Amino acid sequence: MAENKTAGPKQFSYGGQAVIEGVMMRGAHVAAVAVRDPEGKIVVHEQPLNATLYRGRISKTPFIRGLVGLWDALGLGTRALMWSADVALGVEEDGEKPSFNGPLGWGTIAFSLVLSIGLFFLLPTAAASGLEQLFGLDHASFVVNLLEGVVRLLLIVGYIWAIGRLADVKRLFGYHGAEHKTINAYEAGAELTPEVVATYPIEHPRCGTAFLLTVVFVSVLIFSVLGRPPLIWLFVSRILLIPVVAGIAYEIIRFTAKNMHNPVVRAIIIPNLALQHLTTREPDLTMIEVAIVAFKRVLVSEKLLAEGDASPEQANAPATAPTPAGD
Repeated sequence: MAENKTAGPKQFSYGGQAVIEGVMMRGAHVAAVAVRDPEGKIVVHEQPLNATLYRGRISKTPFIRGLVGLWDALGLGTRALMWSADVALGVEEDGEKPSFNGPLGWGTIAFSLVLSIGLFFLLPTAAASGLEQLFGLDHASFVVNLLEGVVRLLLIVGYIWAIGRLADVKRLFGYHGAEHKTINAYEAGAELTPEVVATYPIEHPRCGTAFLLTVVFVSVLIFSVLGRPPLIWLFVSRILLIPVVAGIAYEIIRFTAKNMHNPVVRAIIIPNLALQHLTTREPDLTMIEVAIVAFKRVLVSEKLLAEGDASPEQANAPATAPTPAGD
């Protein structure tokens, strides 16, 4: 069996996300999705990535790279989820793998964006304005904006906690944990086997959950500069400033992930890492195996792994009955 160890600093920040019964991993050139089908086999799909976004000038331009990358990741992730659902439910036809693309995927993205903006931006704004009137805080704009941030954080945490009680979401969060462990193991130069990867941490500083908490913090600071204009202008400002907040939050996450050796940075990100326990579960070895298969496909595209090492022998053999991810 070939050694899977890697040495030296990594030149690209790999990422990914959990999908239905699987994991998507993203590199500099491709995204690879590995999903376990109803027969226990691991099905893999690769999607080329936009070279301009991930390796061109945009990828090196602060703030802009975050916005463009987040938008692309949203589309890619949504389509990967839909593809994984098809595979996990066994609805592939004639051996053809479902496409990532299609109007249903983009429609889902649009609906998700509208719902997210309304629930996590406009609703907290309206709630804070109501508290402002109730408690007579007309001249305490920072306090009201802080209350708005608290309401936003409570909504995010409450929403994640609530959906995390669902059995299917628990399994999804287990695959999220498998994704984190696999990337942590690779970045540590460890051998990519389920037993080794399982020993690595379930948290990762570049996680999207950490990004959400950073967005809340940045939004309090930016919105406080504007004071508290009439409600309609509050709504307009919240919507228009979403790209600004997201761009700044992305750069903060990027900076902290690159400076984990600094004890001050490690202390600052403690809340970010703690919040990840809401969106991850300890994965079983079958989940980790799927994450490793997806990640190895990306490594092959980066020419960091031989083609023959991308799929372990057991990848296409029926897995042992998977156990539900732990709470």
